[in-house]
Amino acid sequence: MSEKTFGARAFDFYTGLQAPRVPRGIRVMNPYGEPSVRRYVRAFLDRFYADNKPRVLVFGINPGRFGAGLTGITFTDPVALADECGIANDLARRRELSSIFVYAFINRFGGAESFYRRFFLTAASPLGFTRGGNNYNYYDDPKLARSVTPFITSAIRRHIALGGRDDHAIVFGAGENFRFIKRLNDEHGFFGKVEALDHPRFIMQYRRKKLDEYLERYAEVFSRAAV
Repeated sequence: MSEKTFGARAFDFYTGLQAPRVPRGIRVMNPYGEPSVRRYVRAFLDRFYADNKPRVLVFGINPGRFGAGLTGITFTDPVALADECGIANDLARRRELSSIFVYAFINRFGGAESFYRRFFLTAASPLGFTRGGNNYNYYDDPKLARSVTPFITSAIRRHIALGGRDDHAIVFGAGENFRFIKRLNDEHGFFGKVEALDHPRFIMQYRRKKLDEYLERYAEVFSRAAV
């Protein structure tokens, strides 16, 4: 194991990402080239990951424009970065639906300090995509999915090398995202067990009336994975 902390290795990983080749009309969103984003990411990782404790990896889909696309931190919008993580920033205080749900869960689960000691939130594709100025999921276009498969495969392997546990992983997105990661896991044997949860954005857009039920379901899965 490197003498570097989990956080230092993660910082090197994110700031060293190279955009994969993608089909015409799709743009890769890499926020880590921005000096301000690097500062936010460094502060976040120094605060919560300045150790070598293994974490359960939690995979979203890919960064969106108003969450990690702004802050560089998965499922963390500018408001959550300041209010929940204690990291001041100069970004507009704009909320992002997934971030609202995730931090509602984190607070219910014991708060950011406790949560991040055990888990690392990331994404199947650590870089995002847009088409026509809108967020675009890596699996929305079969050509895009094929073109980024080596990138995603490498990213998963590198996340384990950061200090991610290989016995249990969690996936946000019980449909296409889970099927894609499960196929890769079946092929490469990254994790002993992979569990899926409905994606936070889906919950907030279509199932908000059942929010408490979903928070409880998340707590069950995360508690099981943390053992």
